[in-house]
Amino acid sequence: RIGLQLRATLENITRLRAEGEDFRWYLKLKCGNCGEVSDKWQYLRLMDSAPLKGGRGSATMVQKCKLCSRENSIEILSQTIKPYNAEDSEKFKTIVEFECRGLEPVDFQPQAGFAAEGAESGTPFNDINLLEKDWNDYDEKTKESVGIYEVTHKFVKC
Repeated sequence: RIGLQLRATLENITRLRAEGEDFRWYLKLKCGNCGEVSDKWQYLRLMDSAPLKGGRGSATMVQKCKLCSRENSIEILSQTIKPYNAEDSEKFKTIVEFECRGLEPVDFQPQAGFAAEGAESGTPFNDINLLEKDWNDYDEKTKESVGIYEVTHKFVKC
């Protein structure tokens, strides 16, 4: 199991989270057998499921390595998806875990589909795109700016 940890500076905002079954976790994946790393970003979604060879259940993604032809899989553990809250600001926090069988995430690219809310007002902010590692808006209820800055990540073994 590998956890994705996020760190960001939150300004007047809380409950930053991946929103919905169709949220796309953009990852670069490495074959645990030969070490080949995908050159393109690949995404995993909770709503996706592929059968494992030999009827051993399913996983979010099943993929044959281009180099060594080994069948590998990775599963998003939905019960591990957590929001990143105001009190987590500037600290690393695990926001999701992946069950890895031969595929290991080596890089993460936050894109669109995040949601959050005003820390004081509860104002919803939807479809936040973190591709630029910074995002800001204005909370009409509290008349103050809100933002997510210096987004960074790392992977940890769970």
